[in-house]
Amino acid sequence: MAFSCIGFSGCVLVGLVVVSSLVVATSAGNFYQDFDLTWGDNRAKVFKGGQLLSLSLDRVSGSGFRSKNEYLFGRIDMQLKLVAGNSAGTVTAYYLSSQGPTHDEIDFEFLGNLSGDPYIVHTNVFTQGKGNREQQFYLWFDPTRNFHTYSVIWKPQHIIFLVDNIPLRVFKNAESIGVPFPKSQPMKIYSSLWNADDWATRGGLVKADWTKAPFTAYYRNFNATAFKSTSSLSDSAWKTNALDAPGRRRLRWVQKYFMIYNYCTDLKRFPQGFPPECSSRSRFL
Repeated sequence: MAFSCIGFSGCVLVGLVVVSSLVVATSAGNFYQDFDLTWGDNRAKVFKGGQLLSLSLDRVSGSGFRSKNEYLFGRIDMQLKLVAGNSAGTVTAYYLSSQGPTHDEIDFEFLGNLSGDPYIVHTNVFTQGKGNREQQFYLWFDPTRNFHTYSVIWKPQHIIFLVDNIPLRVFKNAESIGVPFPKSQPMKIYSSLWNADDWATRGGLVKADWTKAPFTAYYRNFNATAFKSTSSLSDSAWKTNALDAPGRRRLRWVQKYFMIYNYCTDLKRFPQGFPPECSSRSRFL
């Protein structure tokens, strides 16, 4: 399956962040300085002077890392090159999370595939320990051939998931209708590569081919931009909508052509009625 961005001027998104309304502190990353390798022994490696990181998975274990710093609102960018070839049964997770039973979490998960099939990008948002807000997408390119940038913009009024600066999903603050929103718990950045062949590929029907192990994903060009409100900024400026008209068109394009699952349309899962944020999809999705 092949995808393209024809008609979208190279799919470049402009006007995404209203930086004039924020105090912005940007930190370009070095993996030695910014992250700890947390599990997997030598399956997690940092090299090229801290500019490149790899995670590997074999039959014995996967691997993972975690940021040294916590973040409360900001933009997180990371370039990934995903496991190539037959990656069925593997999951590469890249997410922000706080700790504890009422933790908040913002998830990217990349579900492996048989050679030639598209990766599935799984997204989710947890608030106060509760998730179940999954949306899934195919990508319009092969994410194993080159590095691509996967980003999260997290502000008090919304969370935006982006790929190469193209929005996949917007999760808006819907506290006004009783939906909790992650806005008080700082989060660290995590990533892991692990065996999930009991569910990841076609519901667990396709298992990992361990003759192809080790499976390896690569990371580079981490960047964190912290957003901080100040008393001199107006409330309306802090809450300005982050997507301009071209951005909203590209969001609709992605959701029309590449979305393959949306919890807000899953009648079997919610026979008693959809979650409240689904009641106005154009506003909250």
